[in-house]
Amino acid sequence: MQVTETLNSGLKREIKITVPAGDMEAKLMARLTDARDKVRINGFRPGKVPVQHLRKMYGKSFMAEVVNEILNDSTRSIISGRGEKAAMQPEVIMTEDEKEAEKILAGGADFEFSLNYEVIPAIEIKDFSDIKVTRQVYDVPESEVEDQVKRVAESARSYEPKTGKAAEGDRVSIDYVGKIDGEAFAGGAGTDQPLVLGSKEFIPGFEDQLIGTKAGDEKQVTVTFPENYQAAHLAGKEATFDVTVKEVSAPGALEVNDETAKNLGLESLDRLREIVRGQIENQFGSMTRQKVKRQLLDQLDASYSFEAPSKLIEAEFNNIWAQVNRDLEAAGRTFADEETTEEEARAEYMRLAERRVRLGLVLAEIGEKAGVTVSDEELQRGLFEQVRRFPANQQQEAFEYYRSNPEAINALRAPMFEEKVVDYLLGQISVNDVKVGKDELMADDEEAEAATKAKPAKKASSKKAEAKASEPKTGEAKAAEAADEAEEPKKKAAPKKKAAKEAE
Repeated sequence: MQVTETLNSGLKREIKITVPAGDMEAKLMARLTDARDKVRINGFRPGKVPVQHLRKMYGKSFMAEVVNEILNDSTRSIISGRGEKAAMQPEVIMTEDEKEAEKILAGGADFEFSLNYEVIPAIEIKDFSDIKVTRQVYDVPESEVEDQVKRVAESARSYEPKTGKAAEGDRVSIDYVGKIDGEAFAGGAGTDQPLVLGSKEFIPGFEDQLIGTKAGDEKQVTVTFPENYQAAHLAGKEATFDVTVKEVSAPGALEVNDETAKNLGLESLDRLREIVRGQIENQFGSMTRQKVKRQLLDQLDASYSFEAPSKLIEAEFNNIWAQVNRDLEAAGRTFADEETTEEEARAEYMRLAERRVRLGLVLAEIGEKAGVTVSDEELQRGLFEQVRRFPANQQQEAFEYYRSNPEAINALRAPMFEEKVVDYLLGQISVNDVKVGKDELMADDEEAEAATKAKPAKKASSKKAEAKASEPKTGEAKAAEAADEAEEPKKKAAPKKKAAKEAE
């Protein structure tokens, strides 16, 4: 086998490999000889089939196997033998001439092919001692836990049907159809929708117009969608809703006691408080972690400047760009609505892709040198968490997909590895804990935050909503979810309103 380097420019490499016809013939004859003792052909005793007869019957298919074997084995061995790491699977270039291909399969010509690839650059890991980050810590007060417990208890409040008019705090069950300029719009209809008047679940002004209605009433509600409404095609527009009130129910007393906790599937009120506190602390802990990680990555980004493989950057950009466009389409928005142009957005997301790839390579090198690994047990836990996001009737299919798809498993392992490397680094650098208030902790720099996320936040939110809608809830899950939802609206640019839920 002759190996010749034909291109060495920056990170790009091209290697030409020539396997002499004689070597190909030897490999083919070895296969035919081995097959001679195994095949059964009418008219020949076992092991007595002439090799030339086997060649006529199986020569081309066996030679094709030889070609594939050479491609698989030589690709790995040649690159590793050069002391290089390919950034992505090398591109294999072979002859497209059918006659030449036939000669190779017939053993009458040398087998020539080329490998095109980019190498991962050598990265010299620098000292971490100069890296300093501030970790903002928010101590959750007991009053906040109690407020959240009351919200959880609110979800367990009982309602009794009444015959009178609906007042604020009452729950109504309604059917509705929303229209703009007399035409019904997608996602603007619902049936048997429960709504607590005064809860502000629907767009402003909707609930107020149902106060004073009673069961059996038909009411036309006129509202105007907020200018900053997430569904841009509805933002600022006036809409009418034909509403039928099917039932009015009065709330029972709000009780926060052991019995309330038991109605939620928990053993006591103390256990409910414990779960709610844990969920709130986890939420704020995630914000703290995100901000610390952002500071760390920003300083690493400033410390390392090198050419990153263009194919990796291109792949990362394509993932980001596809997600951006899906989010815009789902929200009914355009680049103009985001006060930018497609060209400017492309340039910005290309810079983001370059940063992510470069930081990914740095973290990978740090992790490798530090001996960071993701164990099979950790990967299994991550797989279970990922699969749980799917509806129950799709979870088995999701398991099979991951088990049969190495690339999907690698995609699952990568962020887990990254987080473990971040943990390692936090143990090596200077971390200064500072206690802050909730507002300060929640203050967000969206541009910087985007640099630490593989997907826009909207995608994660939709997955979370999907899981909430599909999973059976234990008592602990209900309590944790209620605490979670109590914080979520504060993070959103605009609250989602059920009257146009599908349109978003």
